[in-house]
Amino acid sequence: QAQLVESGGGLVQPGGSLTLSCAVSRSGVSFNVMGWYRQAPGKQRQLVASINSALFTYVARSVKDRFTISRDNAKNTIELQMNGLKFEDTAVYYCGARDGNIYDWQAEVSTWGQGTQVTVSS
Repeated sequence: QAQLVESGGGLVQPGGSLTLSCAVSRSGVSFNVMGWYRQAPGKQRQLVASINSALFTYVARSVKDRFTISRDNAKNTIELQMNGLKFEDTAVYYCGARDGNIYDWQAEVSTWGQGTQVTVSS
């Protein structure tokens, strides 16, 4: 039904910053919970941060002091502001969306974006 379109990935030096954006491309479609997941080579895909329509947020412990998730309900978009990037942040970052409760972290994501590459390298 909906298409999630990510942008903002790229190559950045350690300690640098990057902002990822995700937009729902189909008019009239919205999701209660939207978030960012990442998958590094040889690793499982993991939740980085999520936000619901009421703007409650979850941020993984590994990044919560460096990353900030935000949402614009009118534009039907979310952003991930990433500061103090480290080598271990290198991954493909995927936007995901679903309905349901934000605290049900095991709930199945219904819609995925195509992913955007974030590479942290000196």
